[in-house]
Amino acid sequence: MENATFNWYAIYVKSKHENVAYVELRKKGVESYLPLVKKMRRWKDRMKMVEFPLFPGYLFVRVNPTPSGFVRVLRARGVVSLVSGELGAPLAVPDPEMDSLKIMIENGNDVDIYPGIKEGTRVAVTKGPLKGASGTVIRKEDGYILLVNIDILGRSIGVKVYADDLEAV
Repeated sequence: MENATFNWYAIYVKSKHENVAYVELRKKGVESYLPLVKKMRRWKDRMKMVEFPLFPGYLFVRVNPTPSGFVRVLRARGVVSLVSGELGAPLAVPDPEMDSLKIMIENGNDVDIYPGIKEGTRVAVTKGPLKGASGTVIRKEDGYILLVNIDILGRSIGVKVYADDLEAV
């Protein structure tokens, strides 16, 4: 392909199929990136450091923005769709954003997702031990605090939560 312009795109994959889609795309020769983070997980008998996708359900591909380039991605096992705009056209991820993401992941420091939730936003906890709880989020030190107001008592209770467990409501 002479003079081809390749762009990064985010793709949505089936639940728990990030690695399957990543391997499949690499086999097809599609440049792919699956950012992984290490988190400590506890089982009844042990604790272990485990790698998880930074963005569950998503990975990134670098392809020529042509119908054939997109179809090659969409035919890979586990792939559901390309992340698209209002008119259904796939949205390119700017190279500086991808470069910064790679640098942050490869640095090895703790990375957490911040889903664009501003302080004071009403949120629901979508996963983890607090799943189903809702309240208002505030920032404190290095994390988020979920505040639940008991209006009739004029009191609030707060608990630390992970940003990737929250969703704005």
